Amino acid sequence: MSSSTVGIDVSKAKLDVALLSEQARYKSKVFANTPGHSALWQWLQAHAPEAAAGVHVCMEATGSYHEPLALHLHDLGVCVSVVNPMRVKRFIETEGTRNKTDNSDAKSLARFCQTMQPERWEAASVGVRTLQALVARLDALQEMRLSESNRLAVAHAAVQPSLHEVLATLDRAIADVKAQIRQTIDDDPDLRQRGELLQSIPGLGERTIPQLLAYIGRPERFKNVKALIAYASLSPMIRQSGTSLNKHRGTHPQGHRQLKHALYFPAMVAGKYNPAIAAFWQRLKALNKPGMVIVVACMHKLLAIVYGVLKSRRPFDASRFAPLTA
Repeated sequence: MSSSTVGIDVSKAKLDVALLSEQARYKSKVFANTPGHSALWQWLQAHAPEAAAGVHVCMEATGSYHEPLALHLHDLGVCVSVVNPMRVKRFIETEGTRNKTDNSDAKSLARFCQTMQPERWEAASVGVRTLQALVARLDALQEMRLSESNRLAVAHAAVQPSLHEVLATLDRAIADVKAQIRQTIDDDPDLRQRGELLQSIPGLGERTIPQLLAYIGRPERFKNVKALIAYASLSPMIRQSGTSLNKHRGTHPQGHRQLKHALYFPAMVAGKYNPAIAAFWQRLKALNKPGMVIVVACMHKLLAIVYGVLKSRRPFDASRFAPLTA
């Protein structure tokens, strides 16, 4: 167990840091959230001599704002935990804390880290980090193209040439990013091997495979398939209390929504062309399950197949996955 815990409340412009010692004393400081984070590291070394070896830093997952800091501290050998904000919120509620400021949030993160000892965050490889950035860029470009295409459908003749020019520029940018994605996967032996394994699964295509490689990373970082299912926000949300409350309200909101969304259309394609999932689809349909329930269940099953193929390092074989249930 670390002798000191550090909570860092991360925002776009600044970092509110609270160091909690074994004597339950706090030291707080605010730093600019700028590349390098040298001032923060110097402060940690000055106030926690065991910084690299014994300090445990905890921060919430805040979009892309936390990632440079987490990577920087990870590369320095610091034990870093990146936790779901909902876990910290629930922890604060159990404490009965009323005030909410950036400084108090940092202190709450330090107490959460000391009490709960969250698991160590695993940094993605350089190849996976590059792929994540490219996949995010491709998604953004495709959204922009869809918006411009929708405008073109109802545009006045006077602005149509401008829209065509923007669409042509976006098409070139999309093609360039797709080429970079293919090159990134080809240049990384581990990514290339995992990509080839995913190509063996009917229902996964050129768009989905890079997304899965980027969002899942090393399959070994998940203890089991249930952990990956939960990570993808595909675990069922159950609310049950006594005899008056017993509801299943779809999937749980916590998790990696991009991974969940990436599985939607592939699950529908797999429902027709992947023998393991097609049979499962028909069984659910015969039970008169609603269409969305069937799709989500097949997303669940498809992700289980992805995990099995990646973890075993063996190509897809329908006979191996037929007994699986979602």
